[in-house]
Amino acid sequence: MISFFTLALLCGAAFLAGLVDAIVGGGGLIQLPAMLLLLQGTPVPTILGTGKVSSLLGTAAALRRYAGQVPLRWRAVGTAAAVAGVFSFLGARVVSLLPQELLPALVLGLLVLIAMYTFWRKDFGSLHAPKLPPQLEPLYGALVGMGIGFYDGFFGPGTGSFLLFAFVGLFGYDFITASASAKLVNVATNLAALAYFAYTGQILWAVALPMALSNVVGSTLGAHLALRHGTGFVRGLFLVVVSVFILKLGWQIVSK
Repeated sequence: MISFFTLALLCGAAFLAGLVDAIVGGGGLIQLPAMLLLLQGTPVPTILGTGKVSSLLGTAAALRRYAGQVPLRWRAVGTAAAVAGVFSFLGARVVSLLPQELLPALVLGLLVLIAMYTFWRKDFGSLHAPKLPPQLEPLYGALVGMGIGFYDGFFGPGTGSFLLFAFVGLFGYDFITASASAKLVNVATNLAALAYFAYTGQILWAVALPMALSNVVGSTLGAHLALRHGTGFVRGLFLVVVSVFILKLGWQIVSK
């Protein structure tokens, strides 16, 4: 049984995670470390399962806020979401062929390239100009769903930021449309992974539900801020979040 103070801190972390995640992804960078710190002694799979409840409901709330104002290209995004859900479930069950200790270094290198490209291309994500033929969008959506969905299932942090970059860089969406699209895919991956954790009884519901409520409030506010302030605001925050993630992963690697 955790104390009220600990639960309040967890809810605060969930609120902030929802706020950031609704705009640019990366909420897991806030929520997961807080849970690992405050729920010491709890098995890691149980922490992941508990966090998925919060992430799912918060992401769904952000998607609902976006859905009324941002038109989605359903053939591409819907395909990506469906495939990502399947591969997220597989990722939650299958141990990756890559040694786990190599993953932070690989993700760090990829994030550095993403940050450099986004910073260099000042117009990146400022205009909504889909560049794939309509008949190819579902195929590319499936490929994105396979790769990022599986990644979210077995590793997770940064999934929202990777999705955002994929929809801007590969599909040619602006940052607002890409953020809304990423939320739909993220709902599918969170739902699939949550199904696995719930089936295996790895969720602390007394912690998960208050955190979920806090995440929903943060996510709703974050989506409102993104819609109000536009693509420039989202682009700037995206660079900040990716930079923080780079520093965090770099410190983890160096300090080992």
